[in-house]
Amino acid sequence: MDLAFLHPLYEQPGPWASVYVNTSRKAEDTAQEIRLTAQAMARELAGQGADEATCRAVETAIDEMRHSPDPHGRALFARDGRVVLDPPLARPPRGISWAEWAPLPRVAPLLELAGEDPVAIVAYVDRKGADFELRSALGRKEAGTVVGQQWPIHRTSNVDWSERHFQLKVENTWEHNAAEIADALSVCQEETQADLLILVGDDRERREVRERLPQRLDDRVVEATHGAGSRLLDEDVERIRAEHVHQRVEEELDRFRAARAPDDEGRAAAVEGIPALVEAAREHRLEELLIIPEGADAHQEVWIGEDPDQLAVRRTDLKTLGEQRSWPARADDALIRSAVTTDAIALSLEPVAATAEGAPSGGLGAILRWR
Repeated sequence: MDLAFLHPLYEQPGPWASVYVNTSRKAEDTAQEIRLTAQAMARELAGQGADEATCRAVETAIDEMRHSPDPHGRALFARDGRVVLDPPLARPPRGISWAEWAPLPRVAPLLELAGEDPVAIVAYVDRKGADFELRSALGRKEAGTVVGQQWPIHRTSNVDWSERHFQLKVENTWEHNAAEIADALSVCQEETQADLLILVGDDRERREVRERLPQRLDDRVVEATHGAGSRLLDEDVERIRAEHVHQRVEEELDRFRAARAPDDEGRAAAVEGIPALVEAAREHRLEELLIIPEGADAHQEVWIGEDPDQLAVRRTDLKTLGEQRSWPARADDALIRSAVTTDAIALSLEPVAATAEGAPSGGLGAILRWR
């Protein structure tokens, strides 16, 4: 997950209100449920010590979701009477909505709920052209149409010279249309930054398009077995997207396993455990954080100062570093703050956590920029 969008959360000091709203349950009284949720979250924050202006801002923001609720939910981060960030979620929070008032924004759940949401372009290909659809966890929308040459497109079974000449024209038409589709698909991917290109159509038509796509897109292309004219069901797209996420997480876990091995001087390019991670974060060595949300270390307490570099296992360590003001914070959120401010990325290992071998001990690890 690219964490750049979280920068506004670390440009101002805490404390912060963090709220995760579940809007996945659809009913006739959804609007009323959202209104009740808004009131409940405001009360919960007030009970934890949040100021009245921030509670009111959160309540207003949630209440406004009645008019166009997100399919899964939304996270809200607020302070000083203002909602600073409210990203939509790619999957609903587990259970009911919840709120927390803490020194740092509670961003770690975003890795699981909004982090790995591959955007897919589904291309329905036939001999005449293609229709593109943009698909993500937030829904679908039309992404363009390609209309190729319309004549001739059918072969004949005769074998005289004129018919062979006609078949050659057919081949040329197919190749022209496949090239047009591939060009348009490449442009669409560049504009949308789609993670996946799903080709739907007959075997030959899919192959003709795939062969003409730029090499840079090779590892993004998936071919669906449905015939021409069919439409992929939501569950088909979700399965392909889930397989893509699983593969991506496995690849990053493989990188971590390889980087964990020490070199000839005994230095590793990966670390795990809170003390080693805290040291790497202070030295700006984090390249990629790996987090198992339910890992034992994720919710362990560390100490933070106002600056992202002010991070320590013990409060006395911060005083040694010259920081006079300090607060306890969850390890995962404190490390993510350091990752954001040093342009690192983060990844939830949840998709493979149940079966992963060699995952970070305690559920927190990192691949380093240098040993």
